Amino acid sequence: MIKVILPAHLRTLANVMRDVEVDVPEPVTQRTVLDALETSYPMLRGTIRDHVTQQRRPMVRFFACERDLSHEEPDAPLPDEVAAGKEPYWIVGAMSGG
Repeated sequence: MIKVILPAHLRTLANVMRDVEVDVPEPVTQRTVLDALETSYPMLRGTIRDHVTQQRRPMVRFFACERDLSHEEPDAPLPDEVAAGKEPYWIVGAMSGG
């Protein structure tokens, strides 16, 4: 099981109070984690990545093991610690402004 930490607004939309866990088939990649998340919580479809292109939304970032994975290839394997369920996969709403 992969632990996914969602920002507050996505937790509200998914109707969950805390982090979620999703069952992800091998290989564990950003794409497989997001596919499993959207299967378990269909109301999140289109909020994290575009419906058509499947590209990350501009104001969403991905982190794991203290690394920004936002610009990694979607099919690149996630760190072993995430795949083993020892470390969470973070989805973070980016901030902008001045």
